[in-house]
Amino acid sequence: MKIGVPKEIKTNENRVALVPAGAEALVAKGHTVMMEKGAGEGSGFPDQAYTTVGAKIGPNADTVWREAEMIMKVKEPIAPEWPRMKKGQVIFTYFHFAADKDLTLAHLKSGAICIAYETVELPNRELPLLTPMSEVAGRMAVQEGAKYLEKLYGGRGVLLGGVPGVAPAKVVILGGGIVGINAAKMAAGLGAKVTVLDLDLERLRYLSDVMPANVTLIYSNRHNILEQISTADLVVGAVLIPGAVAPRLIRREDLKTMQPGAVIVDVAIDQGGCVETIKATTHENPTYVVDGIIHYGVANMPGGVPRTSTLALTNATFPYAMQLANKGWKTALKENPALKKGLNIVDGKVTYLAVAEAFGLPFTPPDSYLN
Repeated sequence: MKIGVPKEIKTNENRVALVPAGAEALVAKGHTVMMEKGAGEGSGFPDQAYTTVGAKIGPNADTVWREAEMIMKVKEPIAPEWPRMKKGQVIFTYFHFAADKDLTLAHLKSGAICIAYETVELPNRELPLLTPMSEVAGRMAVQEGAKYLEKLYGGRGVLLGGVPGVAPAKVVILGGGIVGINAAKMAAGLGAKVTVLDLDLERLRYLSDVMPANVTLIYSNRHNILEQISTADLVVGAVLIPGAVAPRLIRREDLKTMQPGAVIVDVAIDQGGCVETIKATTHENPTYVVDGIIHYGVANMPGGVPRTSTLALTNATFPYAMQLANKGWKTALKENPALKKGLNIVDGKVTYLAVAEAFGLPFTPPDSYLN
């Protein structure tokens, strides 16, 4: 198979979808790998690292997209890339379709086969290709939140861990999944007073066993959310419904109950965000203020630490990419039910129910393409 890896063009996105070791393994199996010139540089992998293991270097994005049967990316193709997509081409990346109708319609029009990292799902409901980036984003959420709590950035001027004689900051985390547990680990490790809210009692019981004493676990409902955010210094939005739009847990009017200079980091922004007033921002301009509350909505947070993120991501995605390359997408999906759940769009049809429901589009079961 001809595999193409274009350079990411989203603002300050320095990750790359394939590291040299992955390229070497694909070439060893007889596949052709073409990297766009400079695609790996942001993550510390120069072109020579790829050519040394047998990959080719494409001079520009047009060449890579034109020649590839399968495109591997990190982030969804954005508007300048849409004309390059072609019918029958497999695109394997993060899409988050349910949060963006224009993106969805563009990919339906293209006729491409869109396999989304974020909806590949194991029988135990784990999302193996979302997990590594959720781990990074959860940890970064606390790191960034701590920074924007500084007075220089308009924050409350609070040190997350406090000092002897001065109380630590209060961190409220909405959701106890992968993002939430990693955010809680970081915040607790820095000495903050941490509260995690979640709907799943079994998850709360599990967290009770593994979290340190400075983490309080509370059942998530409207009353408890309002009570907790009113005294929070930092709120981390960490709610995910696989493939669907995130629920809005904090409303515009709720901001008036919060402390001026408090910070909200909404990691759910890729799926629309769990805060009504959140909007996608960039690493260049990461924050804005609504009603005295600092909002951080960077949609590609792990792109800020590309070396760590690229290695973590490709550790997870590469085995699936190899299956797609070796077997072709239909056979790979037939033989791997987890990978089949990643199929979101095929030949102008939506094959993932949550995406169809988000926009009132017809749903086509993925099995209808795999017979």
